[in-house]
Amino acid sequence: MPSFDIVSKIDGQTLDNAINTAKKEILNRYDFNGSKSSIELDKKTNELTVVTENDMRLKAIQDSIISRMMKQGLDPKALDFGKEEYASGNMIRKEIKVKEGIDKEVAKKVVKKIKDSKLKVEASIMNDQVRVTAKKIDDLQAVISLCRTEDFGQPLQYINMRA
Repeated sequence: MPSFDIVSKIDGQTLDNAINTAKKEILNRYDFNGSKSSIELDKKTNELTVVTENDMRLKAIQDSIISRMMKQGLDPKALDFGKEEYASGNMIRKEIKVKEGIDKEVAKKVVKKIKDSKLKVEASIMNDQVRVTAKKIDDLQAVISLCRTEDFGQPLQYINMRA
């Protein structure tokens, strides 16, 4: 039976390139002259740590990261901006998580949307992805177009199409 998987993944190397470009951009800006701002990407935990002096600079860094991700072809919805915390002195620290895999709530929304569409397909949740099977490939393509029109709060990719 034809099937495909719905996943949410980010290419680590492309993300690293986007972050490094954002770092260079921030360091070369005039309004960041003499700033102690830093952006660190922990590849193991997929977490960005931004440390800077004030809210204005924090916002500028976030905007720079988002624009660089978009230029690299990455969806900024994959970033989960948490709350900022005050680090030592007058510094502000912000942990930004990079979402990998579809969490349970989003997977349930995807499956419910597919079932509500009345297409003759079967959707099942498998760990951090959703597998969709059908008798006809046309039904699978209809599911892909249906999912592309909906915003589930994180980027989705459609892989492993088998006929």
